[in-house]
Amino acid sequence: MLELSYQGLADRAGWEAANVRLPKFDWKEMAAETEKAPVWVHFGAGNIFRGFIAALQQRLLDEGLAKSGIIAAETFDYDIIDKIYTPHDSMTLMVSLKPDGSTDKEVIASIAKGVKANTADAAQWAQLVAAFESPSLQMASFTITEKGYALYTPSGDLLPVVAEDMKSSPDKARHAMSVVAALLLKRFEAGAAPVAVVSMDNCSHNGEKLRASVLAVAHAWKENGIVGGDFLAYIEDEKRVAFPWSMIDKITPRPAEAIEKQLGELGIGSMAPVVTSKNTFIAPFVNAEVPQYLVVEDTFPNGRPPLEKAGVYFGDRTTVNQSETMKVTTCLNPLHTAMSVYGCMLGYTRIWKEMEDEDIVALIKRLGYQEGLPVVVDPKILSPKAFIDEVVGQRFPNPFMPDAPQRIATDTSQKVGIRFGETIKSYLKTGRDINTLVSIPLALAGWLRYLLGVDDNLEPMEVSSDPLKDELQGKLAGVKAGDPTTYHGELREILSNASIFGTDLVAAGLADKIEQMFVEELAGPGAVRATLHKHLS
Repeated sequence: MLELSYQGLADRAGWEAANVRLPKFDWKEMAAETEKAPVWVHFGAGNIFRGFIAALQQRLLDEGLAKSGIIAAETFDYDIIDKIYTPHDSMTLMVSLKPDGSTDKEVIASIAKGVKANTADAAQWAQLVAAFESPSLQMASFTITEKGYALYTPSGDLLPVVAEDMKSSPDKARHAMSVVAALLLKRFEAGAAPVAVVSMDNCSHNGEKLRASVLAVAHAWKENGIVGGDFLAYIEDEKRVAFPWSMIDKITPRPAEAIEKQLGELGIGSMAPVVTSKNTFIAPFVNAEVPQYLVVEDTFPNGRPPLEKAGVYFGDRTTVNQSETMKVTTCLNPLHTAMSVYGCMLGYTRIWKEMEDEDIVALIKRLGYQEGLPVVVDPKILSPKAFIDEVVGQRFPNPFMPDAPQRIATDTSQKVGIRFGETIKSYLKTGRDINTLVSIPLALAGWLRYLLGVDDNLEPMEVSSDPLKDELQGKLAGVKAGDPTTYHGELREILSNASIFGTDLVAAGLADKIEQMFVEELAGPGAVRATLHKHLS
């Protein structure tokens, strides 16, 4: 059996017989170089990092354009380090899923080590501190999801863990943003070398969110007499501590059973996924689509790896913002969210199967081409129409991308304000007739109908996790799918909540249409389908 580890790679002939591309560099030499002169620390050790970002550094290492690898730091689920990284010498088997049914396989070995970003674990914490104290460190990047930057509850109160961190020693930090602030403090105390702190998360203005959260923790420490003003001056000076913005795009769904089976048939062992104590479903392999995009603001005060040679786009903040706005508010993410909630209600378990449904295809085509494109600014480096063409024509219909609408529907309350709210605000700002919108109100009505936990056959249906799930379901508790007479205006309070939708939809004049569609979807079995078809015909 082939084993994914440094020792296991010694059987090069076996791996090559399995058509797996191997690294051209020596992992131990890379790891030693990283220990001596770290260049890159990445927070968030999950699939998008292992299958995309780590592969970028692999290109540079393979071509002799870099000697140092990446230190992966996990801020949330420490089991990932113990159960996925350590047994495999931090290597990943990357499986690229192509639309024609074939796969490309490669061992990604650019990660020098996985570390728990846990101040309570002295040995692990010391490794991260050493990296941040090193003048050679050029960047710390992040894929911790948008939730990882949040310091406040939806009601506006500080999260209890953050409130504690703000009053405690930085050496006891627990929240991800407090941990980052504590590490920057270590860097400051070790000589205040410059560094770039780069969010690569799939959210709007990600660098701004990251900077605001780190600075909020640092300011609280200053107010509580824990740090001095000189530290604040250091992290507020973007010529010393930069927070570049970025736009990222690559779909990395949960590990597929079919891929695990395929790897086993090729003689590759120990590929079974694990479920961690925090319910992360993760495997030694990553399966993902081939298309990928990363656009990064080129602000790196201590230099950076030549990632443009690995396919990364670099530009100014405006270019990044326009690229991100194009994707997150128009060309991909809104389409994904709209089809996911309807897919769940219509009984689909795969995104690609939804692309055989004429009503769902009509929903996302109208959403992207007719309602979104008119208010997108072209970032020039990427064509918005070509981007949607690729999404609708190649990416979503790929039958070998085992992505589920149930996964995409996770945390929808945290997404609708950006994915739909920005287009709504653009219509209002430019004086466009908001009543011409059809797919956006359908998407929002569909999400609220989905929260009832009943599918289009009026059978119970599991609703994906969401921080506002209990609160919103509580507000809708009296509404019964299949009986429109049970609706008594419960949506009005929800739709007027600008913190969810980015704007007050009642004041904006869109609530009546959403309410009407929602009530239509309550009519009985098949009402969700009938409502979609009626409004999109």
